[in-house]
Amino acid sequence: MSTIDQDRAKFLRTRRSFLRDFGTAALGSLAVSSTLRDFRLINSAVAQGNGPFAFPDYKALVCVFLSGGNDSNNLVIPRGAAHANYAAIRQNLTIPESVLLPITPEDGDGNDYGLHPSCGGLAQMFEGGKAAFLFNVGPLLFPTTRIQYQKKLVALPPQLFSHSDQVMHWQTSLPDQPPRTGWGGRVADLLHPSQDSLINDPVNRAKIALCTSIAGANTFEVGSSIQQYHVSTGGAVVMSGTGGAAGSATKNRENAIRNIAKLQQGNLQSGAYGEIIDDAIGTGVLLNEAIAATNTTVWQTAFPTGSFGDQMKMVARIIAARDTLKIKRQIFFVSFGSYDTHTSQVGTGDDPLTGTHANLLGQLSNGIAAFHAALNQIGGASLQNSVVGFTASDFGRTMPTNGQGSDHGWGSHHLIFGGDGSNNSAVRGKRTYGTFPVLQVNGPDDTSTGRWIPTTSVDEYSATLARWFGVDDAHMPVVFPNLGRFGNPDLGFLNT
Repeated sequence: MSTIDQDRAKFLRTRRSFLRDFGTAALGSLAVSSTLRDFRLINSAVAQGNGPFAFPDYKALVCVFLSGGNDSNNLVIPRGAAHANYAAIRQNLTIPESVLLPITPEDGDGNDYGLHPSCGGLAQMFEGGKAAFLFNVGPLLFPTTRIQYQKKLVALPPQLFSHSDQVMHWQTSLPDQPPRTGWGGRVADLLHPSQDSLINDPVNRAKIALCTSIAGANTFEVGSSIQQYHVSTGGAVVMSGTGGAAGSATKNRENAIRNIAKLQQGNLQSGAYGEIIDDAIGTGVLLNEAIAATNTTVWQTAFPTGSFGDQMKMVARIIAARDTLKIKRQIFFVSFGSYDTHTSQVGTGDDPLTGTHANLLGQLSNGIAAFHAALNQIGGASLQNSVVGFTASDFGRTMPTNGQGSDHGWGSHHLIFGGDGSNNSAVRGKRTYGTFPVLQVNGPDDTSTGRWIPTTSVDEYSATLARWFGVDDAHMPVVFPNLGRFGNPDLGFLNT
């Protein structure tokens, strides 16, 4: 470690305390948190791999969080004889079999399925081998059966069916511990130093942190050492009147502010504060300059209007700038929706083709399809095979209707997407994974009120994603301490 780095490490504790306590609040800049990377990576005690060239390729994970608890009972729906049973329980929430979009899994479980009629893009991706579904996954502490649940024979995640608690459980994968870090952040702690160990090499080190959020602060990307970098749907939020070409008035103004911020200070905290300002401005300007080339791109498949489409477009634009940003691994977080459909789940007159849920699923399907097409436009099949997206949500919802919608549930079905659909595709698509629940109130998969007891844990789901991303078996317990309690550390939906 150089003398400069030893000095940084020496003052790390004081600087970290100051930055965490005052930095973000004082500056109010979305870019501030990322400026901590230079100091925090020094402390990364469990870094995996060596040097910035440990990764010969680029990979990205995109977490699409469906906020509020998606009713996946109306995302993947049984067809044929099983549809009548589904309809008898769902009543006014029933999606008629005649309007379902059929899917034909290659490894069928004997049942026929269809997707909600708003999910044309997802159905096309599934049939093309570029998407897969994982059935009935949710937070667990141990594998749990209905009898074990009812007789309290195994420990359960606390505060089941609560929004805030279940969100934490999904994003931390540690239901039995206080939510200090998310599993995405723990992956970043492990892998980011491998692409940013050249602290003194301003050219080749990564320009932004491994985790980027387009949806604001989230638990999923909180690490012990590496923190998330926040970007809006318009890019990094920077001080107005800065940036531009060298010699321009705005660039001169930026340089002047940064030079003032870097003035040597006798007070340690004043010096750290100045460095935050300098790094925040510099990083924000750099990112915006890196994505400027795609500001006027005409996308072959238009992104849908609205928050989700805008977020997915920004993820695509940052990925397009990956070489400029010198980054080999990225985790993105996007979130949208009002999936808490206690009321107005379907449209007026119980029209299943309209209403809140149909609109949300339409946005989801169109946004993911546009994003996948954008990757092909940016980098072809190679880039499509380098990016994997996945959904998460607070929980599933009750199978029986409450008359206007559905209530808080537990296990739910989730989507994994990415790849070109070939035999080497990132996602082993056109397949379903996990076990579809028996659609029976008081049946073998029900708590008692139509809430499905998960048969696959969030740990297994997340670990499969992390392994593809680059976490090796030796470090898997660091990221997922509870994974050993479950039988399937790799569910097989990704080609690794």
